[in-house]
Amino acid sequence: MKIQILLVALLKKKNQVAVKTLWYMLFQKIESKIDSLIKVDSIANERKVELQPLIDFVQEKVSNNATINLNFICTHNSRRSHLSQVWAQIAAYYYNVKNVYCYSGGTEATALFPMAAQTLISSGFQIVKLSEESNPVYSIKYAENEHPIIGFSKTYDNDFNPKSEFAAIMTCNNADVGCPFIPGADKRIPVKYKDPKTFDNTPQQEAKYEERSNQIASEMLYIFSQIKLK
Repeated sequence: MKIQILLVALLKKKNQVAVKTLWYMLFQKIESKIDSLIKVDSIANERKVELQPLIDFVQEKVSNNATINLNFICTHNSRRSHLSQVWAQIAAYYYNVKNVYCYSGGTEATALFPMAAQTLISSGFQIVKLSEESNPVYSIKYAENEHPIIGFSKTYDNDFNPKSEFAAIMTCNNADVGCPFIPGADKRIPVKYKDPKTFDNTPQQEAKYEERSNQIASEMLYIFSQIKLK
């Protein structure tokens, strides 16, 4: 009976944030990372204005009980788009927003950059390389009983990605300028990030990748925290 009363009380909280911990668990290190990020409102008001179109897209889909397909696009699909894909999927999971499917792609295919993968590992993700070719396929696992995210570099229109009824989120300036039209997209939304590639092969590399990952995580968590569930 006490557990039932607790569940009823928790369900009244916005977005059912607390009750989700009773239903399923993220890996502890990821949850600790999230807890540390949401304690600090690091997003400037002008940036929140830039994020609002993505909030509106997700909210409209939720209100209409529709599937939410998000395709994060940058030039090489090697760093920012993968980090955005992963953290958006986790943010949806954390805030119990259902039927969210996150993808990523580039204007060309290269490979998921090792430091981007290492940054996710440092945040608590379990990553397994499933193939050894020049563009490896990775399993990116975030909870014991959830299907892992599949990560590999691909073009945004690859058969792995949705062909229609999705939001194209442009995570870099080159892709935003170079792809003014994304076929099949319901909406095209620029949410651009600075490229941590600038710091490759420097003493600051690891710290800068973590900084960018934390920024992306914070913003994806903010976006999904704003969604009103039915």
